[in-house]
Amino acid sequence: MDKPAVDICQQFLDVLKVERQLSPNTLSAYERDLSQLVSYCSEQGLNAWPELTSHQVRGFIAERHRQGLGSRSLQRELSACRSFFAYLIKIKILPNNPAGGIRAPKAAKSLPNMLDVDQIHGLLEVEPSGPLESRDLAMWELLYSSGLRVSELANINLMDIDLSGKTIHVVSGKGKKSRLLPIGSKAISAIHAWLSVRTQFDIMDEMALFVGKRGARLTTRAIQSRLERWRKRQGRQGRLYPHMLRHSFASHMLESSQDLRAVQELLGHSNISTTQVYTHLDFQHLASVYDQAHPRAKQKKK
Repeated sequence: MDKPAVDICQQFLDVLKVERQLSPNTLSAYERDLSQLVSYCSEQGLNAWPELTSHQVRGFIAERHRQGLGSRSLQRELSACRSFFAYLIKIKILPNNPAGGIRAPKAAKSLPNMLDVDQIHGLLEVEPSGPLESRDLAMWELLYSSGLRVSELANINLMDIDLSGKTIHVVSGKGKKSRLLPIGSKAISAIHAWLSVRTQFDIMDEMALFVGKRGARLTTRAIQSRLERWRKRQGRQGRLYPHMLRHSFASHMLESSQDLRAVQELLGHSNISTTQVYTHLDFQHLASVYDQAHPRAKQKKK
């Protein structure tokens, strides 16, 4: 494509960064997706965006599918294209959106991985060995107690925690949304234990609740690494990552309360359809109980 057409892509990315304040990871995804679109258009001999038709957008999605891209990735690329074309309409380069009405193949819904209640108890009923493990246990308890995302856990400041009121204020969750969440007694005890040894560190970030050996705020990658270390110490098999504790929190809360709206609020989901995936997990548990308990659930052996 001609340079002016490519330059408009960068203008669009600048708008996303400044006006919509998207995260660096999201911006990188937009940049990769638009780069794929530009490459495809160049292969088709297109020089400017008004030359692009709906038929060619379908061809682009089909080509990416042939290259092995999964349904979710195709949906993301198509969404990026729609947003870019909407911007081109806004600045009067396109009369309409050539991606309108085009759908990517639907992705099969995968159920999130989670731990059952006994596995959670096994994970958390551990005597910490030293200050770092006291910190780690406080993190795992808080993830499971309040259903936090790992990024939310990393961003918690001391002032966000009210231990006497048994609440945590998630100041800036996903989509820049804040919410006030309860904290369970086990998590409160673990946080008290961590705060009693936190003073042993040369604190660089005085606001951060969770810091590393050098006193700096823990990153999400460091938290993931510590949880993997925790798994190995216990000799647990299989994968274990912070979001599994959030999934477990959601499933266990829904199973006990049957209140989908309340769980949606606790998780900070904008759309209740996102929360509904946990109803499938709940049904799987009920179906398993049924198979084991109902006298006529299984065929008799001949």
